[in-house]
Amino acid sequence: MRVEIWSDIACPWCYIGKARFEEALAGFAHRDGVEVVHRSFELDPGRAKGDVAPVIDMLAAKYGRTREEAQGMEEYVASQAHAQGLDYRVEGRTHGSTFDIHRLLHLAKARGRQDALLDLAYRANFAEDRSVYDDGTLVRLAVEAGLDEDEARDVLADATAYADDVRADEREAAELGATGVPFFVLDRRYGVSGAQSAEVFAQALEQAWQGRALQPVGADSAACDVDGTCEV
Repeated sequence: MRVEIWSDIACPWCYIGKARFEEALAGFAHRDGVEVVHRSFELDPGRAKGDVAPVIDMLAAKYGRTREEAQGMEEYVASQAHAQGLDYRVEGRTHGSTFDIHRLLHLAKARGRQDALLDLAYRANFAEDRSVYDDGTLVRLAVEAGLDEDEARDVLADATAYADDVRADEREAAELGATGVPFFVLDRRYGVSGAQSAEVFAQALEQAWQGRALQPVGADSAACDVDGTCEV
């Protein structure tokens, strides 16, 4: 059974949702028969490379909130991450274009290192003092994930490398009706939207394994939607 996960490295609920899904998968009796594939979804596809801003300032401007209110939003998400055993920094994080990260993730997929790079990128973005919007950081993350340094640099230097793969994933997400992330599709028969609990993911895995018809679950769960809005 294949599980496809549409996500964006800038989405905190994708970070949390991945951990919750993996908790469910670890307890799934048929976990050795499950293939997980990560798909691209940009929450801010029109953002130019190099246009990087502090997350707190971005949230305040986007939602018309005070800086204190925006920080409160981040603190709530941090509490959810901590409850899942994940580190999460509220202060000092930045937001920018994730297109290059998605291109590198497609390289990593081709080399069998996609999940490793995704975990490192999430950790760098949400838990560590490293900006994932810097090419030097991305190359270091790629090497840590087991990719060849020169190959990673070549991909970042060529804006067309894996660009079609990213766009294809995004078109497919739209065709499947995904308006936000994380979005999980199990064996093309069952859909789960949002950072659901591990219990909901466990139920979805069981139902998909049994071959039930595709149907959305939990559309009101925490997620980041297509215009970048992240529910808290």
